[in-house]
This record gives sequence, structure tokens and C-alpha cells, in this order.
Amino acid sequence: MAGPLVTIAVPSLNHAPYLKEALESIFSQNIPIEVFVADGGSSDGSLKIIADWENKLAGWRSYPDQGQSAAINECISKGTAPYVCWLNSDDRLIPGGLTHLLRTLINHPEASAAYGRVWNERAGRRLRPILTAPFSPVLLAQFCIISQPGSLIRRAAWETVGGLDANLHMAMDYDLWWRLYKIAGPLIYYKGFVAINRDHSITKTNLHRRLHYQEAMQVVHKYYGRVPIKWWLAQPYAIWWRSVINSLTRNAR
Repeated sequence: MAGPLVTIAVPSLNHAPYLKEALESIFSQNIPIEVFVADGGSSDGSLKIIADWENKLAGWRSYPDQGQSAAINECISKGTAPYVCWLNSDDRLIPGGLTHLLRTLINHPEASAAYGRVWNERAGRRLRPILTAPFSPVLLAQFCIISQPGSLIRRAAWETVGGLDANLHMAMDYDLWWRLYKIAGPLIYYKGFVAINRDHSITKTNLHRRLHYQEAMQVVHKYYGRVPIKWWLAQPYAIWWRSVINSLTRNAR
């Protein structure tokens, strides 16, 4: 019997309203996978959901940890598959999404990772595609043109760069794309939709928008040598706008 092709890490903390759909989307992919769930010590019913899926999981645990990046590294290190990715427990894969990314990597043996298009969804409604584009370091310096839920990485490339930087808690994926590009090989763009990013008021990005910008700006300065003016202009507006959206969302409940 052939082994799994993809190791999938699922970091989670108090995401019971979303976790079941995330796992359903993973196990609907029609390729051999191994899935590890790293729960950070949830108290909201997540453990019941994990228990319901336990017979399909390659492993899981639940206790306080050193953060999302460390949890993802931990899960992927436990796996053996030649390709790796992670799916946050409030996101979802589109049926067939992983297959498209896997074929893209197989067809491009020089590539360290593949990524596709991702929908942004709020309150069950797909609002718009997240900004993605064929890889360019100039574009990557301006915007994070890779949406993490829609990515798949060659394990050899992941291990070459050492996985995620566990010291980063907001822009760890942005940092990873830069290191893969500079150290492990090109990143290949698949033009179809492969995943759904769920946008809600308690995501880390929404709750800690200022920290997210600070980390992202540090990352782009580290790998690009400077921080493009776009970041300085966009930061105040993005922080203000997100606070307005979150306030409206809370008041609508």
C-alpha cells in the first residue's frame, strides 16, 4: 500500500464553530494524506470534534504550546509525505484543490512550492478573491501575493529552509515564501481556485492588525533590503478599516 502524498498540519485553538468544516474539506481531497491536529488547549468543544475524526487522523494532541508556527512545525515533523502544507482550522480546501497543487509541483520538479487562488469568505458568503499573482519578488515586496491556505510545499524544500520561524506569530507565511524563493527554488502559480479563507472578527490578523503589519514590514526589509512606501501608506488605513469592520460585525450580533 502506497504511503501518503501530503502531510497536513491543522493548528487550532477554540475554533469549534469552524473545525469540523475544515476537517471535512481536508478528507474530501481525493489523494492519500496524513493529517495531524495540534490543538492549543481548547475549551470550547473542539476536543469533541477532534474525537469524532480521530480514526482518520495520523495524530493529534491538545495542550498549551509555543504558538501557531511551532505547532505547525511540530505536526509536519511527525509526517513522512513528500509534500506538506497546513490549513488553519477556520479555513477550508476546495474539492480537488490539493490535487491541482500536487500536479503543478509534479510538473515543475524545480519548484519549491505551488500556490493557487483563494476566496475570501465572511459570514458564509464568498466576497472576493484574495490578491494572488504569478510569482515575482518585486510584487511580493509590495503585497503578499501568496495566500497560505492555497499553498503546497515540497518537503525537501521545507526541510532545507527549516520550516516556519517559530519566533514569528503573524507573518510567518510571508517570511516562509521569501526563504523558499531565495534558498530552495521558485514558487509556481496555479491559476485556479483551491481554498477558502474564512474572514471573521476573531482571526489573529484582524485582532492584531498592527502587529501583523509590523512583522510583515520587518520581513520585507530583511529579504528585500528596504520597505516599499506602499507599506507605510497602507498601514494606518488598514488598521483603521479593520477596526471599523470588526466593530460593525460585533454590533450586528
